[in-house]
Amino acid sequence: MEAKIAVIQGDGIGPEIIKEAKKVLEKVAKVYGHTFSYEEVLMGGISIDTYGEPLTKEALETARACDAVLLGAVGGDVNTSPWYQLPPHLRPEAGLLGIRKGLNLYCNLRPAVLFKQLREACPLKDSIIGEGFDFVVVRELTGGVYFGERRTFVENGLRKAVDTMPYDEKEIRRIAEWAFKVARKRRKKVCSVDKANVLDTSRLWRQVVSEVAKDYPDVELTNMLVDNCAMQMVKDPKQFDVVLTENMFGDILSDEASMVTGSIGMLSSASLSDGSFGLYEPSHGSAPDIAGRDMANPIATILSAAMMLRYSFDLCKEADRIEQAVSQVLEEGYCTCDIKGAGDKLVGTRQMGSLIAEKI
Repeated sequence: MEAKIAVIQGDGIGPEIIKEAKKVLEKVAKVYGHTFSYEEVLMGGISIDTYGEPLTKEALETARACDAVLLGAVGGDVNTSPWYQLPPHLRPEAGLLGIRKGLNLYCNLRPAVLFKQLREACPLKDSIIGEGFDFVVVRELTGGVYFGERRTFVENGLRKAVDTMPYDEKEIRRIAEWAFKVARKRRKKVCSVDKANVLDTSRLWRQVVSEVAKDYPDVELTNMLVDNCAMQMVKDPKQFDVVLTENMFGDILSDEASMVTGSIGMLSSASLSDGSFGLYEPSHGSAPDIAGRDMANPIATILSAAMMLRYSFDLCKEADRIEQAVSQVLEEGYCTCDIKGAGDKLVGTRQMGSLIAEKI
């Protein structure tokens, strides 16, 4: 097949990890007879430096014209970068929120899988890990408090800030349907996470999810409060199959999930729309402190590329092969500094990407 991929290298370690993901994709293309072409798109801090804004209309349209988007990371050091002296709507992360909204990428899938080779890197006790765990967080991505009305003002002589957390039933229903469809391909269990004992949005969330569940009688639905879910992920992660939640809760819980897998450098993600179009990125940040030092773990980005092949291009065999290649390299004892202890052969970003590509 032929596919055009918009590539957003971004900031920090972004260019390094994207280079390794493209290396793996090119090996897949060679072995399986595909053609992947790439359109470079600027977003984040580099776009601010070049154009004065984190995401231009032209960049958004270029991404929209492609078959999928592969993203590295955006942002810098919030304490030292001049980007964070700008108003919030002009900071690097505003580009990420803008592209999600602009491309209607409302469904975020974040797998949390403990590779057996990373057992020693997992912070949990062996008695908790058991035979390992494999669950996925399905996060609503374009609604809630990140996109609600906000303002900062002075009231009675005191500075005050207000953020709103809006959701309508259509937004909830469409992300719930994604979660149940994903569950049907897995172990057929959905745990819907909310704060229904306090928030009206969560009470509506629970009502609508329960209505959607009636269309999926083969899938088991449970409800869990977000604070309990945060505890359960470290107490017994094996209990989860598909975790469905709203935007802010999903942001926090998926980062927690990444750490129980051994390293955030292992966690891929997909942000999807109604069709086959999607944006694929690692769940970690731009790590400016190690940028350019050949230290970053490219595996999350490589696994994100595998998700792109699976969800946007329907190349499941090729996606499986990338995941197997990652597992084989880890099995041979290779590791980057963030998963040191999972193996005895410490390698850098470039060598890890090459080792994985060689296995395809």
